[in-house]
Amino acid sequence: MRFDTSCLKSIVVALAIALLCQSPTLAQTFDTKAPYALLMDYDSGTVLFEKGADEPVPPASMAKLMTAEYVFSLLKDGKLSLEDEFGVSEYAWRQGGAPSGGSAMYLELDSRVALNDLLRGLLIQSGNDAAIVIAEGVAGSEPAFADLLNKRAKEIGMRDSLFRNSNGLPDPEQVVTMRDLATLARHVIQTYPEHYAIFSEPEFTWNEIRQSNRNPLLDDGLGVDGLKTGHTKEAGYGITASALRNTQRLILAISGLESERDRETEAKKLLDWGFRSFQQVTAFEADEVVAEASVYGGEVGRVPLKAKGPIRVLIARTAGEAMKARVVYQGPIMAPVEAGVQVGAFKVLDGDRVVQETPLFTAAAVAQGPLHARALDALGELLLGWL
Repeated sequence: MRFDTSCLKSIVVALAIALLCQSPTLAQTFDTKAPYALLMDYDSGTVLFEKGADEPVPPASMAKLMTAEYVFSLLKDGKLSLEDEFGVSEYAWRQGGAPSGGSAMYLELDSRVALNDLLRGLLIQSGNDAAIVIAEGVAGSEPAFADLLNKRAKEIGMRDSLFRNSNGLPDPEQVVTMRDLATLARHVIQTYPEHYAIFSEPEFTWNEIRQSNRNPLLDDGLGVDGLKTGHTKEAGYGITASALRNTQRLILAISGLESERDRETEAKKLLDWGFRSFQQVTAFEADEVVAEASVYGGEVGRVPLKAKGPIRVLIARTAGEAMKARVVYQGPIMAPVEAGVQVGAFKVLDGDRVVQETPLFTAAAVAQGPLHARALDALGELLLGWL
């Protein structure tokens, strides 16, 4: 009987890890005045709290996070430089600058401004003019830039958001969800550490006008080091924030509150609750072998699997039901095997529901074995198939 590689099995390796914890989203007992909220553990992506997290709502200035992400991606790819200069059009000046009456960097009409300064005007001063100048400089117009943002948003996993401009000024079609904003924030922190520090700069001066960072949580001792506030009449008051205490980072997105004070109070309550109620436990250190995968037709029969870094599991501080951890991969893996190839995942499960998933990669190369070894592997698979 010929061995058919289409019959490769899904191999599940149960690990000897007893995770005494509660499922965070099932165990949430906290509530907030915010009608739309999501609190996420940064390392694992586990959602600790959600309320109306998939409801589409106006983003207000939190839309500028998407503008920043796209610019960061162009900088990373070498398609833009921080020294590049963009011109201030009359449209950008009137729609987003001093004449508009909204949040502005106060750019001068017909001036040219370096991208390095525009990013600070965008993220520290929340300048609508800075956002429009960036959009026109990158794509020629706001509508063309919005098309780029929407394509990019899908690429990074934002499933339910739609952008119509670069700044978050009201548009009936422009919406985000709290889940998408948290996804965006996590991606920005992970992917662009060299630019993330801008979010925590306390002030920025342009055109002899000094403006303080609009994030009210930066100086409150919460560990907050980013990201962006937002407010319009249609959206209410909102914030996408990230806080770091010791080695644990949480990401928060809330919207729809009635005042600046409510926004600040509810954000503090959610972050404090998250840090107080959950803790991180390191299941595997960086470079530690998590499991071994079977290899078919190789000079050795198994290959070690590792994560890219430490695997930290989120644990509820109050005892609850035991959760399970597993390594899942499609196997056996066909030789030859290259090192550094993703072949499986470390999964934490609450019953049948996956609450955390970390990719696993081959930690060594495995060459193809001699003919007799491959024949024995084929025979073994055949016998397993009969059984």
